[in-house]
Amino acid sequence: MKLFSSLYRRAMIWSRHPHAPWYLGGMSFAESSFFPIPPDVMLAPMCLAQPQRAWRLALLTTLASVAGGLFGYAIGHFAIDAVLPWLQESRYWPAYQTAVEWFERWGFWAVFIAGFSPIPYKVFTIAAGALSLALLPFAVASLIGRGARFFLVAGLMAWGGARMEAALHQYMDRLGWATLTLLALAYLVYR
Repeated sequence: MKLFSSLYRRAMIWSRHPHAPWYLGGMSFAESSFFPIPPDVMLAPMCLAQPQRAWRLALLTTLASVAGGLFGYAIGHFAIDAVLPWLQESRYWPAYQTAVEWFERWGFWAVFIAGFSPIPYKVFTIAAGALSLALLPFAVASLIGRGARFFLVAGLMAWGGARMEAALHQYMDRLGWATLTLLALAYLVYR
């Protein structure tokens, strides 16, 4: 069944849309404070489709993400009492507790690690504000961590370029079904 290749083809068409950078910037901003989907899912196909623009797209993603992180910081600093009940009921509560613990231990480095890793960054931005972490070190750690992550993604996609795009198109259905199978197995093992 050719489900994933048609989705992949559509994603590549959307990634070349003239307004795609605006959507990428908006998604990057939102993901750093409240949105659940990481911008990598837009950044990667956009860099793959337009390798010559990869560095600009990585810079846009980084700056928008840091701006969103500052918004998340403001949420934590000024509105943690309003957000806390929702946070405690959400699936992000364990990550929030981890963020608080990491800030108490490592401060600046916790933001850097969260910015680079797949850990929900929004939780760390809100926790940093709630704990009144110094704003300048928070912004610098965010810029370095998020920048490293997004420039790495952009660089890998630009390096692969047209060859990688063609190979992915050829094997997308197999990769998609293999990924779904692995997720289903992981769910059955860890439930």
